[in-house]
Amino acid sequence: MSVNEIRNIVFVGQSGVGKTSLIERLLFDAQATTHLGTVKGGDTVTDFDDQSIHYQHSIEATPVALSWQSHRMNILDTPGLPELIGRALSVFPAVESSVLVIDANMPLNQVSDKLYQFSRDQQKCQMVVINKIDLNPSKLSACLTQIQAQFGAECLPLNLPSEDASQVIDCFFTPEESASTLFSSVSEAHEQLIDQIIEVDEDLMALYLEQGSELSPVQLHAPFEEALRTGHVIPVCFVSAETGAGCDLLLQTLAEIMPMPEEGNPPMLEKKGKQVPVNSEQLDHAVGHVFKISVDPYLGKLAYIRLFQGAINAGSQLYIGENNKAFKVGHLYQLQGKKRNEISAARCGDICVLAKVDELQFDSVIHDSHDEDGITMRTLDFPEPMYGLSISPIKRGDEQKLSEILNKIVAEDPSLRLEHRARTNETVLSGQGEFHLKIALEKMSSLYKLDVEATVPSIEYFETITQPAEGHYRHKKQSGGAGQFGEVQLRVRPLERGEGFVFVNKVVGGAIPTSLIPAVEKGIRQALAEGAISGNPIRDIEVTVYDGKYHSVDSKEIAFVIAGKKAFLDAVRNANPIVLEPIVEMALTIPTEAVGDITGDLAANRGMILGTNAEDSHFTHIQARMPQKELIEYAQRLKAMTGGEGSFSMSMSHYEPAPAQVQMEVCKAATASDC
Repeated sequence: MSVNEIRNIVFVGQSGVGKTSLIERLLFDAQATTHLGTVKGGDTVTDFDDQSIHYQHSIEATPVALSWQSHRMNILDTPGLPELIGRALSVFPAVESSVLVIDANMPLNQVSDKLYQFSRDQQKCQMVVINKIDLNPSKLSACLTQIQAQFGAECLPLNLPSEDASQVIDCFFTPEESASTLFSSVSEAHEQLIDQIIEVDEDLMALYLEQGSELSPVQLHAPFEEALRTGHVIPVCFVSAETGAGCDLLLQTLAEIMPMPEEGNPPMLEKKGKQVPVNSEQLDHAVGHVFKISVDPYLGKLAYIRLFQGAINAGSQLYIGENNKAFKVGHLYQLQGKKRNEISAARCGDICVLAKVDELQFDSVIHDSHDEDGITMRTLDFPEPMYGLSISPIKRGDEQKLSEILNKIVAEDPSLRLEHRARTNETVLSGQGEFHLKIALEKMSSLYKLDVEATVPSIEYFETITQPAEGHYRHKKQSGGAGQFGEVQLRVRPLERGEGFVFVNKVVGGAIPTSLIPAVEKGIRQALAEGAISGNPIRDIEVTVYDGKYHSVDSKEIAFVIAGKKAFLDAVRNANPIVLEPIVEMALTIPTEAVGDITGDLAANRGMILGTNAEDSHFTHIQARMPQKELIEYAQRLKAMTGGEGSFSMSMSHYEPAPAQVQMEVCKAATASDC
């Protein structure tokens, strides 16, 4: 098949708009399937995995293919749940076009807005599809108005619903001027569309003024593609996945209007900061990109690849990035839901799957010539994690297995983040919310047969002092034979926040030999790590050792380690020690109507509002600071207060003294008897 006959399209949209059902209908109408599955019945082509069937929501991004009038369409179904939006964003590099599916009976929410903006940032040609037109036809006109208000006047209908919304009337390919529509008219929609398209082509505009409205779809094809590439026009189509109304026109639009690979904006491949051009007609020098990783119980690791140039065959020798070691292509597949079809070759424009190549990761670029060494795909901006859990194996001895499996889970979902916190010795898995992590842990249990314990991660507190003080300790031990002796006198003073630890030696006259000063510092550093009142490390402190005593026979390194540690702890307890808690800076995006609830909740939980900015009438950005302690369940609170539409990112800001009540709680929770 020629690359000119291929269309690569991602279907996106908020949860519940009917993306999966619409794709199922298109597959059925194109005779790619003989059975029309339903989400409720658990028998759709794209929602074939156990979790998607159980939750009746798409959990994974899944490719399918269909043929329509000699065109091959590779369509990617994606999750619409807010917590899984990263899985939808990750597949955008594989396509030229995105279709934003909207339910005419649901208000637009932040997921739709994010997906629209992300698609525009990725320079994809966009289309909007209004689904479920049969349920409440009276809302369709208002729905189109809302789309144009939120996404721009360039969102223009390519077709219109009939008076009873039982069918869809074409306004572009073969417009029926006399056909009755639910609102507007065929002629008005046609003229608006033509006027918008020809604005990108001055010669065609002049011809249009001469011919009137007698411009054919063939004449309009090239300027339509230019208008799509630049976002000057975004076609809107009406459909009902339930009844099939408008689905034939949607298939025609996808085939004849949405761009082939060379008509879309080029992929964001880069080398040394500069965009790398690709040639869809070049037969050698294969270049492809891994846009998804998954693990199949039978096939093992699967790498989903979009090929941008050249061809790969079973047996091809390929390189990954700048790796000089080639790997050999074994089995090559095209997937249709859970069905896998082995193919002998993939060509430019194709989406294919390589099995059992462990070196391939999400975002890997593959190629067959060292001329393409160093090519990368521009990094995607995934949402920052909002919720984390400390993960540990239930069965002792499974620590290594846990590490391996967690790395596989994160490899499949680039919007998850895995980190090991050395200080608390915790492995923390972070994502977009409770459900996001829940499905990851369920997969660990069902696929990898590993059960884990998930708890709230520890908060990393510190201790410091608030005033200068002195400390003294004499270590003397006599137990027959050589004894131990060391005496240290020192003073401490607080430093500015963030300055850490400063050690000063002011011992004179050999009261403590120079060779034993490092032992004193070692003891102090041990105490710094263990803390004095809460078991948390001490920071922002200067320690000056100014005097001491030693014995020519009994003074050993261990004696001064102990004396230094004890003298330091003595000084800290005299210096009014306190607990420092971490303060996090937050960037929130919330529905404007929820601003009052959010700011009130922030204030009630020791938060500080730094600023607000209304992006438009729908969403508001809030900058705030809040103690990390108050963020333990914040993702769930935000979800409840915003109906699931609020999101936030956070970054460490600084440490400041914790309130007395919090200090008491931290000390009580510590195991140290000093509390």
